Amino acid sequence: MPEQTRDTPDATDNEDRTDGYVPLRSYAAIGDGRTVALIARDGRIDWLPIPAMDSPPVFASIVDAEHGGHIALRPTGDATVERAYEPGTNVLVTTWTTASGVATVTDAMVTGVAGRLPWAEIARCVQGVEGAVEMEWAVVPGTILQTAEPKRLDTGNGAVIGIDGVTIAIVERGFDPVHEDGARFSGRFSTSVGSKSILTVVGTHDEPIFMPEPERSLAGVDRTIENWQNWSKEFEYDGPWADAVQRSALALKLLIYSPTGAIAAAPTTSLPEDRTGGKNWDYRFAWVRDLAYTVHALTRFGLREETHAAVSWVMRTIAQHDETMPIFYRLDGTKTDEVEERDVPGWNGIGPVTVGNRAGNQLQLGVWGDVFAILRQYVRAGNVLDRKTAAVLEQLADDACHRWEEADSGMWELEDAQHYVTSKIGAWQALDAAVELHDAGMIDGPRDKWIENRELIETWVSENGWDEERGHYVMYPGSDALDTSILIHAMSGFDRGPRMRSTIRAIEEQLQRGPLVYRYSGIEDEESPFVACSFWLVAALACTGRLDEARSLMEDVVDQANDVGLFSEMISEDGSFMGNVPQGLSHLALIQAALTIEEVAAEGS
Repeated sequence: MPEQTRDTPDATDNEDRTDGYVPLRSYAAIGDGRTVALIARDGRIDWLPIPAMDSPPVFASIVDAEHGGHIALRPTGDATVERAYEPGTNVLVTTWTTASGVATVTDAMVTGVAGRLPWAEIARCVQGVEGAVEMEWAVVPGTILQTAEPKRLDTGNGAVIGIDGVTIAIVERGFDPVHEDGARFSGRFSTSVGSKSILTVVGTHDEPIFMPEPERSLAGVDRTIENWQNWSKEFEYDGPWADAVQRSALALKLLIYSPTGAIAAAPTTSLPEDRTGGKNWDYRFAWVRDLAYTVHALTRFGLREETHAAVSWVMRTIAQHDETMPIFYRLDGTKTDEVEERDVPGWNGIGPVTVGNRAGNQLQLGVWGDVFAILRQYVRAGNVLDRKTAAVLEQLADDACHRWEEADSGMWELEDAQHYVTSKIGAWQALDAAVELHDAGMIDGPRDKWIENRELIETWVSENGWDEERGHYVMYPGSDALDTSILIHAMSGFDRGPRMRSTIRAIEEQLQRGPLVYRYSGIEDEESPFVACSFWLVAALACTGRLDEARSLMEDVVDQANDVGLFSEMISEDGSFMGNVPQGLSHLALIQAALTIEEVAAEGS
């Protein structure tokens, strides 16, 4: 049976597509290790890049309702809907109940016998459960964010569509397709008890298109469920909030780009952080910070392949570019700082819609700590570093010594370069880990120099990062602003004493709204609360001895997920999802919080 659905603030049966859009809470995600599709509660696939997450989106009505393209499938009349993932999978099951009957739709990004398929394949299997349900469907390719025009290809071999190098094919059984104008296909059909119909959409880019037989696609759905469940069997966690933790791990698995081992921050671009617009970013890149947190979580769960692939990818990529510490890379390991704005309206008309991210060339000292955290965890798990990786780490540790005194853009990638306190602590974390790796015999280098600079950073933070009058760590010297990224360093072990406890109380008083927490002081008018910050507060409470309060807040924050257990980047105070979805950092922070509570509880028992 599918997992239980949640009672969430957006649990409506017939969502109103105001101007063609639905709430961001509406979306569930499926994927195949290379790309991700988003499915709304009304049965429409509103986002799907082909062949990869960072490819141009052939179906993108989530940001362009009129011309973006979609794949629709739902009953023709009024219906109630319940959704859940098959247990231990990223295969979605939607149950539609109408006055005349009940039908289910099983949505899968089909995987092969030995992993992902060479092509993208979405299978939508409709089964009759009770009575009869009249269903309607449509496949409407979009304009790839107003850059191309889809055209039907007259191949004599079914419904085939071409658009800017992407080829789409439609294969069906029982869907009774009707060709409409241009590249649009649609139809209606009725279910009966025990009936089984399937719609398969296959896509490739600059290569031939494979036309699967419907029966093979049906078998592929079952195989995909089995593949996901086999992966989940390797998942080792039976602590508190196990369902939410496993769903978060499965969400993170969707973001792992299997061709390289990179991990995307999110599979979408330009979903707004606030209803006023202007803060719409492309997160289809691999942030080193997010990768570090992911490796920590996956290692804790006993997942070996993904951990090794991610560690190997980031160190290989850093070495290839032979430069100072990166912030993020493309999923293929290349770099870019190009940003293009597309002439489309954006979700609910809130633009801009961008392709690319300008933050790649910023200096962010905290990334040094993130990279070293990856490798420290990797070694603590019993693994061994090669000499090339060791040499890269030795150079990075020296870089941290030379650069920690510089102003940077901070964790939040701000244009205003300052001496951000948490950036300095990130450099401290890097040097602390470098000393540990040196003592473990994994790297060489000037150990005494690393210790000296680690101590210099501790002194700097003590003298410049603390406001005695206000009783909390500040965002940067001379500022009275709070920065919730300081909470990470209760987990890192930098400070779990009186100063951290006092800072936590200040964050609760000034930046917390119920279970939600803003990123830093003065941002309330510009964006919504940041989901990860709520989970960081949970972990920090646990680390500073407030375990019961941590558990209570954890319950409240977990309940903010949508009906299938996913989180966006931000949640507004009215409960609406904002920002890109599903957001890797939100799910990583959930896992971190659960693990921290479990570890602190075990230490105290």
